[in-house]
Amino acid sequence: MPRNRGPVNEPDFLDWRLVRVHALLVGQRIDQRALYRTDSLAVMPLAVAAGERGMAVLFRYGVVVLFNLQIVEEAAFLVSLKSVVGDPFDNPESEDVQLRVDPDGDERVDAAGVIHLREVTTERLQVVADVLAKSVVLAWNENRVARAFDRIEPVAVALHRRAGGRVGPRQLLDHIGDVLLTQHRMVGRVEVTEKPELLWDRPELERLYLRLQEEFELPERDRALSRKLELIAQTATTALGLLQARRSLRVEWYIVILIVVEILLTLYEMFLAGGH
Repeated sequence: MPRNRGPVNEPDFLDWRLVRVHALLVGQRIDQRALYRTDSLAVMPLAVAAGERGMAVLFRYGVVVLFNLQIVEEAAFLVSLKSVVGDPFDNPESEDVQLRVDPDGDERVDAAGVIHLREVTTERLQVVADVLAKSVVLAWNENRVARAFDRIEPVAVALHRRAGGRVGPRQLLDHIGDVLLTQHRMVGRVEVTEKPELLWDRPELERLYLRLQEEFELPERDRALSRKLELIAQTATTALGLLQARRSLRVEWYIVILIVVEILLTLYEMFLAGGH
């Protein structure tokens, strides 16, 4: 498995004092294999030089985190990624923060949301990028789940009023499918609760990661999202089960009615035959 290499053509971090960091969820996935180059700054996650004095960190689940890029440079870089972005989003989810270099201060996030680092290295920026990437994916899924809650509410109301039959099975299956896809993305691809592999090689950066993880409330947001997904799935599954049960009961009644009709016809025929 590839690990971080030594810096190659690393940007001049000495000029960094207060820089903009922009995380964007540009699509469902990024084909990193097409981006590996001999001048990559690091891998796992992939980091490359971008713009005149900036850097970009890319994640296979569709997030790119840009450091110290001008607006024009950022636009040009995103255009260059189009060929490797799978299922791109028309309106990417994004998150903007500022990063301040403070050699004499603590590594933290202040009340204004500014990330403070004692020094800037590729590895430290990878840690920052990992947290921001997970945060922006959580934000995208939070918005998606909020919309799903709006759609699932009528189902819950129908169940409460014992009118579950008014909800179509296709709609219920769509809800269940959305939940499964979101869970697959969160657990199988993004791994929100997992520490980045970088920390295996650089354990001294774990404290920085844990501080950022706590500040951006990744575990809490992941648990809240999981509970909402479970509620949506439970509601949709319950409604679908009741709908199928009602249909099964209806079929059983049809069978009973057919049997009764068959018996009545047989009796009628016997009565006619006896009359002759």
